[in-house]
Amino acid sequence: MASKKVRVGSTYTYHAAGLLDKCDPKSTAQDGQKVRVVNLHGCPKANTMGHCHIEDMNGNFLGLVSTHSLRKE
Repeated sequence: MASKKVRVGSTYTYHAAGLLDKCDPKSTAQDGQKVRVVNLHGCPKANTMGHCHIEDMNGNFLGLVSTHSLRKE
């Protein structure tokens, strides 16, 4: 599957796509939730190996997810 690119600072709707996003206990994102892509200091930048860090619209960190789980709506 080809890697999907996302933009830092853009908002997306999260829909878990793939086993890791569906079963990851460290990610607190909920299906249908509006999220923002962020780069964290000292961590790989967004789109590295098809993943990115996300936060909710209040700035609370939600976790590392696959870029395929983010939909622009």
